Amino acid sequence: MRLGLAGTGRIGTAHAETLKGFEEVESVVVADVDAARAASAAAKLGVESASLEELFTAGLDGLVVTAATDAHPGLIIAAVDAGLPVFCEKPVAADIPGTLAVIDRIEGSDVPVQIGFQRRFDAGYAAARAAVASGELGWLHTLRATTFDPAPPPAEYVAHSGGLFRDCGVHDFDIIRWVSGREVAEVYATGANRGEQFFADAGDVDTAAATLTLDDGTLATVSMTRYNGAGYDVRLDVLGSVSGVVVGLDDRSPLRSAEPGVAPLPGPPYPGFMERFRAAYTTELRAFLDVVAGRAPSPCGAADALEAFYIAEACEVSRRERRPVRLEEVRR
Repeated sequence: MRLGLAGTGRIGTAHAETLKGFEEVESVVVADVDAARAASAAAKLGVESASLEELFTAGLDGLVVTAATDAHPGLIIAAVDAGLPVFCEKPVAADIPGTLAVIDRIEGSDVPVQIGFQRRFDAGYAAARAAVASGELGWLHTLRATTFDPAPPPAEYVAHSGGLFRDCGVHDFDIIRWVSGREVAEVYATGANRGEQFFADAGDVDTAAATLTLDDGTLATVSMTRYNGAGYDVRLDVLGSVSGVVVGLDDRSPLRSAEPGVAPLPGPPYPGFMERFRAAYTTELRAFLDVVAGRAPSPCGAADALEAFYIAEACEVSRRERRPVRLEEVRR
């Protein structure tokens, strides 16, 4: 296979390195709006570089998109128009109208589109989903999701991130749907600003909580913060009438028991998402190779990304208006 990659920032460079390590991948071509950055990444990785326009005449078999969010719609559509299977990191677009426009534009095409929700490829989340599907947990009554970043991103990132629910919580919303097999019917969300002023200046919050009511009555809670000084902490408790499981509870979880005589976890905590989900990212890209080769359909399409975005949008409305919001209110 010959694969292209658009966007040579941190995650793009990591993905390019992973791709070139697959036996099935013969060559990788990277591109970026910043040509110098693309050339530097290519030299470091030992791969080819090109302009974004040249990617579509470079004889590719598939395209991986890790560029800035505002470039996602155009690159997805250009890839589909060129007949190239495309993997794009979330989101499809910066907002719901933009996401719907992309979906409308590619509807009817048989060119596969895969959106990057790497938690679906994490061994722990996959095991939890299998436990739910098998019935071994009984019927679900509660899911508790946490995404706690150890330190906030830069102010310029926050200003264009879409907010904590859309940028961060969307991963929890997607994985709750995927693990439970249910849809979200209603949300009630709140948020707070205890840290840097730039969150409030951007109309965002640095800490948030949401209660989701699923369509069968199961309750889910999602907690998020940009200021978890103990370390990167992403977990999901899946609790049923018979048993329960926890995803993300391991020796590197940044947790310390207050009970006497309980030994601390050995650590050290994961410094961030790239380290915590390194194996999941590799598995996700390997799945994309199966999509490119025609061996499997896309495991996470644009419609899945839209559903998670609807939940995030409902949470943002709920936070601003301080009321429960039904998903029907934000669907278009």
